[in-house]
Amino acid sequence: MSSAFLALIWWVVPAVALSGALLYVLWVTKFEGKFQQETQRSVGQFQRFQESLRDSQARDVAAEAVQPSTTPSAVVANSKTQIIKPDAADDSFDDNPFLKKS
Repeated sequence: MSSAFLALIWWVVPAVALSGALLYVLWVTKFEGKFQQETQRSVGQFQRFQESLRDSQARDVAAEAVQPSTTPSAVVANSKTQIIKPDAADDSFDDNPFLKKS
């Protein structure tokens, strides 16, 4: 390779990189305000959505407190809390050698 070509590479590559970096900084500063406004708008919409959920929950709780339960007594009589108990501690680790206590 000729020395002129190598000198061209050593000057052109950094110049292109520098100009690209400057263009990127200009682009970011130009559009930063637009993206920030869109973000604020999205956050505001999400907060309004959360508030509407809280309001609807509060209305539902207030409505349940005012109205008596309309659940039939047969359903209430048959509804029981089911408790799931773990296996016995001494044989629960037999299948897995990594869980055995030493």
